Amino acid sequence: MNKDNHSDSEIAEILRFRNIAVVGISRDQTKPSYYVAKYLSAHGYHIIPVNPSAQEISGLKCYARLLDIPEKVEIVDVFRPSAEVPKVVEEAIAKNAKVIWLQEGIYNAQAEATAVKEDIKIVWNRCMMKEHARLFGKKPRM
Repeated sequence: MNKDNHSDSEIAEILRFRNIAVVGISRDQTKPSYYVAKYLSAHGYHIIPVNPSAQEISGLKCYARLLDIPEKVEIVDVFRPSAEVPKVVEEAIAKNAKVIWLQEGIYNAQAEATAVKEDIKIVWNRCMMKEHARLFGKKPRM
């Protein structure tokens, strides 16, 4: 699977947004969704967990879906199967998100087209933690 065609400067600009809803975050500390969110939090990002089967993750209130979040969401970081991404994109549009970030191994052409049509940046098949560490010289801790 290829990744999007954003340049390093575009990715760095995207990473300047601070409010990140992590859709599909896990309570399992060994899962990427957990430790990527933990890394981002440790580097100054405001993490908003989204998981319908959890009330709280890492001491943070967890929401069942994006539309339940009462605050502003700038980036929607997605850890869900590719087939579920179009629904997440629709909710991200309703939340006026600026960016949809599909983690490594995740891509959906329909979701990409919808995001582009709505003028929302979409990143796919990239890890936010790895990109942040690479571009800003931070060492990922898992």
